[in-house]
Amino acid sequence: MPADTDLIKLYSGRILELASDIPHHNRLDAPSVTVKKRAPLCGSTVTVDLLIEDGRVADYGQDVKACALGQASAAVVGANIIGRSRAEVEAARDQLKAMLKSDGPVPDAPFDGLEVLQPAKDYKNRHASILLTLDASVEAFEQQAQGDCA
Repeated sequence: MPADTDLIKLYSGRILELASDIPHHNRLDAPSVTVKKRAPLCGSTVTVDLLIEDGRVADYGQDVKACALGQASAAVVGANIIGRSRAEVEAARDQLKAMLKSDGPVPDAPFDGLEVLQPAKDYKNRHASILLTLDASVEAFEQQAQGDCA
């Protein structure tokens, strides 16, 4: 069990700063696809709207109801997802998952700002919340590719 001082490191000023300033926090009027995901353990939810044009994110909106860690993750993703392809978003999700679960490296640029969440690797109950935005974005690409947009 991590010590209280570890919790202080976990909720660093940078994480709290990111959590308080989430880019693209408004839903889109006419997205290509919308996905809502929930982390069952903590109850965090994220709804993402993607406008996909020519295989890339042309516009992005999100509604985030999560802990500060999930919000910080959503902030980094929101600041960097426009212009990205499905492969880039999947790679960011997979790299973030590896960073949290198997001590992998920080995700590649432009998602390298997710490095701020490295201290959360010891808090397995927070991993799902941290991954929500990228999980939902990957699922949105999958639904769009299948023509099953909600």
